[in-house]
Amino acid sequence: MSNDPFLLVSVTTPSPELAQQLAQALVEARLAACVQVQGPIHSTYRWEAAVEEAQEWLCTVKTSGQHWAAVETMVCDLHPYACPEIVAVPLVRGSAGYLAWLAEQLGSGAD
Repeated sequence: MSNDPFLLVSVTTPSPELAQQLAQALVEARLAACVQVQGPIHSTYRWEAAVEEAQEWLCTVKTSGQHWAAVETMVCDLHPYACPEIVAVPLVRGSAGYLAWLAEQLGSGAD
């Protein structure tokens, strides 16, 4: 996924405290220009052959393809889930000023 200049990465967490901890850590490490936290959200999913429901918080991480591996590693290191949601989609369009800001915040992290 490192060929994508910028990514929107979704991560769900079981608490607002963990969501904020992830947001702070990613931005401080310059692995994310911004992390938005939304929630609570209601999630329904299948886990270990059972349908589960949970209240979660959704983190939307603005990062670059160059930082994908480091973002994934940091989330896994801080997250309590055995298999946390960490999915990315490429940012295909954006205003010139916002994309320049992203690159600046990520230390020219765009490929």
